[in-house]
Amino acid sequence: MRDHLRAGIAVYNEGRYHTAHDAWEAYWLDLDEGDDERFLHGLIQFTAVVHHASEENWSGAQGLAESAVEYLDGLPDPYHGVALDEVRSFLVATAADPHHAADPPTLTHNGEAIGYGALGFDATAVAAGVLAEAGRYNEAVIADAVDRARDELDGDGGSQFVGMVFSFVRERDQRPVVYQRLRDHVELEQQKDDDVRGLFE
Repeated sequence: MRDHLRAGIAVYNEGRYHTAHDAWEAYWLDLDEGDDERFLHGLIQFTAVVHHASEENWSGAQGLAESAVEYLDGLPDPYHGVALDEVRSFLVATAADPHHAADPPTLTHNGEAIGYGALGFDATAVAAGVLAEAGRYNEAVIADAVDRARDELDGDGGSQFVGMVFSFVRERDQRPVVYQRLRDHVELEQQKDDDVRGLFE
């Protein structure tokens, strides 16, 4: 859960409130009922509250704040390193007055307000996937680049894909340019793979 959790926190802290839940959702959907499921469900609804408030949908923010409080109620603080008391206080205040949601708290993990630069490779890979989907980039290109970066980390040569995956996430203003470079490199490597396969057919 740690990599998904940190990826979602970083995406949220970078102001992508609606996108943040995607880092948690796939992991959350596979969980059985229990504290971890309630925790992620509550965080997902929390980010939806903040997103609705950013769109000035005050009734949507208020309704979700009430249910998010219920999911997070009773969980210890911190839980999986996330400070929940501030989140719960924000949700209770928003349930009473939805305009309170206009000033959302920063999420922390192990006491640190993390951004993209604090993510290791696995969490960066999760963030790259959700940012690709949200930004209408070709998710298959990003997935291929992440796989090739993992091969590089396993010692299969080079580090061009590792660096580009980190750059895709961290360099928000350059993300379209980095994506183009990633796509070109992926297509080149796929062509090389096809050529090698052709030699043995």
